Amino acid sequence: MNSSDSDIILQLNNISTVLFKYMSPPLFIVGNLGNFTSIFMFSKKIWRKNVCVFYFFIYLIFGLCFINSTMLGSIFTYGNNIAAQNNNVVLCKFYIYAAFIWATGAPTVLILASIDRLLISSQNVDTRLYSSKRLAYFMISISTCFWIIFNIHLLVKVNIYQFGPSLYLCSYEPTNEYLNFVFFFLTGIHTLYVIVLFILSILSFKNVHHIQLIPRQQQKELRTMTKRDFQLLRCLFAEGIVFMIFAMLINGYYFYQAITREQIRTPLQTAVGNFINNLFTFLYNIPYCANFFVFISLSKAFRHDFKRLIYKVCGKSITVMREENNQINLAAINET
Repeated sequence: MNSSDSDIILQLNNISTVLFKYMSPPLFIVGNLGNFTSIFMFSKKIWRKNVCVFYFFIYLIFGLCFINSTMLGSIFTYGNNIAAQNNNVVLCKFYIYAAFIWATGAPTVLILASIDRLLISSQNVDTRLYSSKRLAYFMISISTCFWIIFNIHLLVKVNIYQFGPSLYLCSYEPTNEYLNFVFFFLTGIHTLYVIVLFILSILSFKNVHHIQLIPRQQQKELRTMTKRDFQLLRCLFAEGIVFMIFAMLINGYYFYQAITREQIRTPLQTAVGNFINNLFTFLYNIPYCANFFVFISLSKAFRHDFKRLIYKVCGKSITVMREENNQINLAAINET
């Protein structure tokens, strides 16, 4: 290995360290604050009655779990060279197991929410009745139990393995069959998520387009969708786009790893591969940290409620508060 390759490898390693040591912590803080704020906003009575908000509520909880376990672990591991999972077998197993639960459960909730929006935007009255909290509770419970059981193989196959004279790492079982299964599963499930989310989003907006063609008076008689429903649908569509973009990036890396894993690589190729993995791992955290910004930018009702919260925290005058309340009441009347 020549000196130029060594310099490139050193630079790539330094960039990876900067990503997780200096850029991930602010993203970690913003993600936690944003998700906690969104959960607090959606816990209000005016939001709780909406089925789509329930799905968002669960999605935000999955996001918080991902941020405070998987993302926090990557900050310590790649940014500060502190890998506690490499020294404790139980922590090693549950660290990777939990990462798979959050990474498969969260997009599943987005898909279920998209199905709900497809139902509520239907012109058929009987179809719209399927959009209910009872169905939401049932589907969330079934999907969560499925991923908990399906991913249980990680508790058996993940362990601390020796990869050198004094190099012990928390990793998957180093056999060709199992590693192929893991990489092809990650590739397949993220591809499936992207395709399903894309199709459901297109169908939902097709339904919305048909609703908007109906005269306003007839829309009220049919009781199809309120303005709040339309705003939530836009938020859901944006959440899907954000997830699809970053899922496709890391999905491409998983696919590349799956087909080239057995090839002999030079130290430079290995360093480039590790850098791409670290970069895409960093970017994959963004969908779980961007929820608050999606809601506040695309939902007028969410912005109004957030402004009211800020007014209360800052102790703004009661007159201004009443003016805001009047505006929100007028908006609520227009929705009905």
